[in-house]
Amino acid sequence: MSEFAAPEAKAESPQEAPATAPAPAPAPESRRGRHDVKQEHLAVQNLETLDPAALTPLTPEVISRQATINIGTIGHVAHGKSTVVKAISGVQTVRFKNELERNITIKLGYANAKIFKAVEGAVPGPGNFRSKGSHHGDRFEEDGKTWELQRHVSFVDCPGHDILMATMLNGAAVMDAALLLVAGNETCPQPQTSEHLAAVEIMRLQNIIILQNKVDLVKHDQAMLQHEQIRKFVAGTVADDAPVIPISAVLKYNIDVVCEYINCKIPIPVRDFTSVPRLIIIRSFDVNKPGEEVEHLRGGVAGGSIVQGVLRVGDEIEVRPGIVTKDPEGNVRCEPIFSKILSLYAEQNDLKFAVPGGLIGVGTRVDPTLTRADRLVGQVLGLKGNLPDVFTEVEISFYLLRRLLGVKTQEGGKQAKVQKLQRQEILMVNIGSTASGGKVLAVKQDLAKILLTQPVCTQEGEKIALSRRVDKHWRLIGWGQIRRGNKIEIQEPAK
Repeated sequence: MSEFAAPEAKAESPQEAPATAPAPAPAPESRRGRHDVKQEHLAVQNLETLDPAALTPLTPEVISRQATINIGTIGHVAHGKSTVVKAISGVQTVRFKNELERNITIKLGYANAKIFKAVEGAVPGPGNFRSKGSHHGDRFEEDGKTWELQRHVSFVDCPGHDILMATMLNGAAVMDAALLLVAGNETCPQPQTSEHLAAVEIMRLQNIIILQNKVDLVKHDQAMLQHEQIRKFVAGTVADDAPVIPISAVLKYNIDVVCEYINCKIPIPVRDFTSVPRLIIIRSFDVNKPGEEVEHLRGGVAGGSIVQGVLRVGDEIEVRPGIVTKDPEGNVRCEPIFSKILSLYAEQNDLKFAVPGGLIGVGTRVDPTLTRADRLVGQVLGLKGNLPDVFTEVEISFYLLRRLLGVKTQEGGKQAKVQKLQRQEILMVNIGSTASGGKVLAVKQDLAKILLTQPVCTQEGEKIALSRRVDKHWRLIGWGQIRRGNKIEIQEPAK
């Protein structure tokens, strides 16, 4: 335990959140499917006995294989967000070459972790919680204690870089809670810290845990002074009563306390398992190697977050808007992609069915050229004939921020004011995981009509974020809700 413990961090253990999952019993040989033989240490999923109405985010056969709670890591660039995720999950979320070279996260990184509690041999105080990777068994012995699975969480590692605010907002659409990172060796707040906190307020995210990272680099007095700065900074925001935990992600100090707070402070999210399934695509790729033999070719893979419902292996699916083209008159045409689910994955774990929570990989029969290099990002996947409409123009009710976050005025004074929306102005509009350009056609008080540069599959009531180009950067200026819009006819694919 670090000696720089802020007052909150040393308080008694937080009260347990409801219902912990019992350890699943090993499945009889007859019930093990082809996929499950590889992972006999995980609970078995059986499609024949599946009843979506009986599922919860703590059902043993669900949390044994996939995460059911999404936690965002937010904060300023290089404050240690990806390092904290690695300390808890063991997964490096910075995977792309230019990210590793520049030590920043550009794309949303995902990593899953299982959180365990000592059920036998526990001692009073910290040290009764620990985390393991997603593929770890659900009950094990270690350090003279018996550990049992309590939660399976997915970390959405958000970029802290200012230009990448749009990616952060896409991530916020699928977050249940957030870890707000503040580096102990810098003053608080830094520009993106306030910008991210504003984004979290827009998304009405209630459950926040503040991590005061890098306390191993500062003296006790400096850590306590910064603790006061953090408290002042979050006063009056959604993070007002959030606990502040001093940690060192690199040395893994207090990571067990973070696990305890995730388990006890973050309530189990209310999930909709019974509606028709819908998945927002955040990644898509071609898994075939160059020069693969035709008979060995595999269909495209889409990765995303399930918003509602349960996807099963064998489901007939549709992706909207699909293939977007223009006819000779310049009108936009959308041809949905139809396919079938061949496999479901959560990291290395095979699934027979997938529920909301974490990043789910969906193996399909789609032509891999349509999925390679993130071509399907921003599209929506669901059961055939059950997806929302596709819009090219939306009417929104909007709210603008009073000041531009993270942008100072010329004289170095207060943050620059947000100007009103202008007709014909080009904005960036974030809807779900889609980032589309938008031209403002008309503005009246808090209503605006926006023409989207690319069609978006969405519905009335959906939340959106608005960004404006300021000094060559896209900056968050406000948010809104779709009231109605122009829908386009969906073209049935040629037989």
